[in-house]
Amino acid sequence: MDMNDFVLVSVDDHMVEPPDMYDNHIPEKYRDLTPKLIEREDGTNAWDFEGQEATNVGLNAVAGRPPDEYGAEPTKLSEIREGCYDIHERIRDMNANGVAAALCFPSYPQFCGQYFARAKDKDLGLAVLRAYNDWSIDEWCGTYPGRMIPQALPPIWDPELMADEVRRVAKKGCHAISFSENPTKLNYPSLHDPHWDPFWTACSDEGTIVNLHIGSSSSVVITSIDAPVDTMITLQPMSIVQAAADLIWSPMLRKFPDLKFALSEGGIGWVPYFLERIDRTYKMHRAWTHQDFGDKLPSEVFLDRIGLCFIDDEFGVENRHKLNLDMVMWECDYPHSDSTWPLSPETLAIYFDGVPDAEIDKITHLNAMRLYNFDMFKHIPREQLTVGALRAQATDVDLGYRSSERLKKTGTDTITVLDLAAKLPT
Repeated sequence: MDMNDFVLVSVDDHMVEPPDMYDNHIPEKYRDLTPKLIEREDGTNAWDFEGQEATNVGLNAVAGRPPDEYGAEPTKLSEIREGCYDIHERIRDMNANGVAAALCFPSYPQFCGQYFARAKDKDLGLAVLRAYNDWSIDEWCGTYPGRMIPQALPPIWDPELMADEVRRVAKKGCHAISFSENPTKLNYPSLHDPHWDPFWTACSDEGTIVNLHIGSSSSVVITSIDAPVDTMITLQPMSIVQAAADLIWSPMLRKFPDLKFALSEGGIGWVPYFLERIDRTYKMHRAWTHQDFGDKLPSEVFLDRIGLCFIDDEFGVENRHKLNLDMVMWECDYPHSDSTWPLSPETLAIYFDGVPDAEIDKITHLNAMRLYNFDMFKHIPREQLTVGALRAQATDVDLGYRSSERLKKTGTDTITVLDLAAKLPT
């Protein structure tokens, strides 16, 4: 398949929330109590809610910066591309990258809405979380129908409230929810505990997929205090193998046969050995560990129920037939430092060379549309969502590097996708 004919859906991008996000969605009684974006004495931005500050305003939102300026920053809106927090500019940046649709994870509330869970007034925390979800679904996703896959945050402090929220947002067309890869690190019961059963029941009933993003336990992989950051960056995607093991050996996949998960930003290259290992564990040890998968192997259950997501994984694509091709999806990770934006099609074209068109379509968009119950073709014809068609609408999007210093451009001329693609190694 020619690169320009790809239809790309990213199941892992990130948003940076704008300061006016609560204007249209919070009940009047809470209007003066919502989180507020403030400027601190050092000039950085933070979100303030009940006196607690969230400083991860634009955590790693480095799209468009020179690579030597990548890092855990920026910490204020003025240091990031407008496409991080402005939906109109986001669509333009997606067009420039040839991306038809995307699912976005949050920034300041954290992956499971932990920021809201820390509210002293739990009624207020729930109201703010629901307002956040409504803004995300109605404005961030609703402004351009067919271009954004809606996802909700859970009121993680109460599984019954979580179930209610799953059902509430499902009525609004949202069938994805973010949850923790290891809730024990957030001081909640583990994935093995029936504490979460009301939540799993609602997700199963509503066809809602549960996204477990790397880092959603509010922790990173640290081998030692002496290890360079490269160690953490290397291990971070593969560290989700711990959540994968929890999922397959916990009772919930067998107890809720329609429940599905996605391992967001986890990669796929490590999975074939993991499958081999869980099957060997089952065959060798089931007599004394008392695991029972009936007439199936653990690998079969895992492949049938767990969505696998990759950004840039040559080994994984090459070994894709060790996986279930109906459960493999692609990610862009805009605007983070691991992202392939704005050259995602060029990057994928290298790995997709020789891959049959039907398999490319599954990985790039069909699986995502099915698993997230998202029919973008209902809103926009397929031919208008190809890489070539979208990029034709984005010839004026400037992709040149802009320094973090007041977003100052490092060059004077407009840089296009063609300019950047010409610099790719052959």
